[in-house]
Amino acid sequence: MEPVYQRVLIKLSGEALAGKQGFGLDFDKVLEVSRSIKTCAEMGVEIAIVVGGGNFWRGRSSGQMDRTRADHMGMLATVINALALADGLEQVGVPVRVQTGIEMRQIAEPYIRNRAVRHLEKGRVVVFGCGTGNPFFSTDTAAALRAAEIDADIIFKATNVDGVYDCDPKQNPGAIKFETLTHLDVLNRGLHVMDSTAASLCMDNQIPILVFNLDDPENITRAMTGQQIGTTIQ
Repeated sequence: MEPVYQRVLIKLSGEALAGKQGFGLDFDKVLEVSRSIKTCAEMGVEIAIVVGGGNFWRGRSSGQMDRTRADHMGMLATVINALALADGLEQVGVPVRVQTGIEMRQIAEPYIRNRAVRHLEKGRVVVFGCGTGNPFFSTDTAAALRAAEIDADIIFKATNVDGVYDCDPKQNPGAIKFETLTHLDVLNRGLHVMDSTAASLCMDNQIPILVFNLDDPENITRAMTGQQIGTTIQ
């Protein structure tokens, strides 16, 4: 199998790493994802990853807390996932570096764009934690920003649904799945693929997005080799 992309940014939701338990980390799932990423890395694809933190904490649903502080807590949750994923990748033999948008030098490198690109060029997977490092911005926006900064060919949004639907397929069995959309469709229809800031950033920088289900981690490999899965936004 030959890859159809040279440099890819994968957005992994925290829930995808929680497995069936829905909360915390399922390390067996982390290892499954790591093995699929290893297959892609061995094809010569340069891979960067942005991880969410929803399996531990969501700033926007923190209730009475100050939103800025709640978002900072969410950033720390993404670092837990980033370190777990780095450990999984190392266990399967993939060289990896973790970079964070907030400095925590004892456990990760600070995010430096040129250093991240150099790691990618040397065949290392780079995992980005802490989102953008700013409150009020989602990890989807972080994925769009980092993809633009490192000149990624595409964003893979690996989540817990198998594509984009016109409404929630879990609540409406008659929901219609889209095979292709434009960024403007996502914005105009208010489709909950990613927040509007992230979608606008992708549109402005002409970054395509492929949304697919991570229940089967092999979908990462299928997406990398151009097989038809999920929903493409471009």
